[in-house]
Amino acid sequence: MELHVTESTSLKAKRAVVKHLAATARSRFDVAAAETGYQDQWQRSELAFAAVAASPGHVEEVLDAVERFVWAHPELDVIGVSRTWLEPDR
Repeated sequence: MELHVTESTSLKAKRAVVKHLAATARSRFDVAAAETGYQDQWQRSELAFAAVAASPGHVEEVLDAVERFVWAHPELDVIGVSRTWLEPDR
């Protein structure tokens, strides 16, 4: 997810928002989360979330919930969202 942290005035302020989003998503949705881009820009961020499950439908439900969680934060705007699926080799 590409984000614009609208109320951030410094890298420290942006990192506080990003750290909260990642930590809460990890604990609430049991996903992996990391800031993967724009670490040196004070109002922009790229967050990546990853989930693994027995069925693609369950992964989709979890990632939909994570998206809704991020969209619900008024201190940021979601610029874009993309998903990449990895299929197991059989």
